[in-house]
Amino acid sequence: MAFLGCQNSSALLASFLSLLVLVSFQCHIVSSAVLSGKKQDHDHVTHQKPLVQTNQSTCSLFVGAWVLDETETYPLYHSSSCPIIDPEFNCQMYGRPDSGYLRYRWKPLNCELPRYNHQNQWQSLICMLSAAAPRTHTKLVTGDPLSVFRFLDYGVSISFYRAPYLVEVGAVQGNRILKLEKVDGNGDAWRKADVLSFNTGHWWTHQGSLKGWDYVELRGKFYPDMDRLAALEMGMKTWANWVDTNIDRSKTRMVIIHSPTEWNVGGTTVMATKNCYGETAPIRSTTYPGAYPEQMRVVDMVVREMRNPAYLLDITMLSALRKDGHPSVYSGELSPQKRANPNRADCSHWCLPGLPDTWNELFSTALFH
Repeated sequence: MAFLGCQNSSALLASFLSLLVLVSFQCHIVSSAVLSGKKQDHDHVTHQKPLVQTNQSTCSLFVGAWVLDETETYPLYHSSSCPIIDPEFNCQMYGRPDSGYLRYRWKPLNCELPRYNHQNQWQSLICMLSAAAPRTHTKLVTGDPLSVFRFLDYGVSISFYRAPYLVEVGAVQGNRILKLEKVDGNGDAWRKADVLSFNTGHWWTHQGSLKGWDYVELRGKFYPDMDRLAALEMGMKTWANWVDTNIDRSKTRMVIIHSPTEWNVGGTTVMATKNCYGETAPIRSTTYPGAYPEQMRVVDMVVREMRNPAYLLDITMLSALRKDGHPSVYSGELSPQKRANPNRADCSHWCLPGLPDTWNELFSTALFH
């Protein structure tokens, strides 16, 4: 998926509305992609400061620990003031009794994460920007695959383009076909953004009714399924080749964010038998809780092999520590009986306000430093 963003002016950048103007350029999110932007003078963009490279810095943005912040700076906004939040993410509205999960701040190993002055992440980003500019006129147009939120006073838009695998899913004789070697249909929505933020990983592991295709197409042949890690690698390489060929990196900034493993997802990690039901605090650790995901190794390899590598926002470890950040049973309208059933816990999505706000603080840091 992707965020797409566009930028209006240097003044807008100054306030992001000091962050979104960051993503605010004419923005679309893909598959997640978030795109930002209002297209600006690209002669100017060419001279902008490049994305920070954390491996060339003493600051390890993605290695650290969660610390409880007792100040009044968290949460960064309130769910009651951001009507865009979907019911399944609006944990406070739907009865979550504890609030400590709203006050954990990410503390990188050797530095402080600059304050924010990124479909879960898209809503978080809009809420954060709206809180920074509460009297701005806005307009939301929802659709499938593309939804657009516009900050009318700034000429800025943030869009969400739903394409869970980044590559195409087409239809043949009523069957959904995952086309591991094609991006173009999705890519038409990505070309004009000033900022692109791609997110994939989560949907590749689903089985049964949650699987997003009926057949996989590869080299002209169709298969009912295949090794999911191999499919991810092929799809990512197709995406990377498309980006290297079609996106002018002197004009468009780009970030790829890898979706973290679900807390209770099946598999080989130590989290496989866990459940987020009743969890109210993060894991106290500075390392990944289990074997590092093979998905992440694939994403890292593909990005490194790009001619002009995207900036990899590695939120995998820090997100895996937040067992308390999921909606659990406080996801929309559940009856008291269902709410008392741990098997109803949503351990896949994230509460808003919550963890996705930290993703966006890191996103802001990557784009502006």
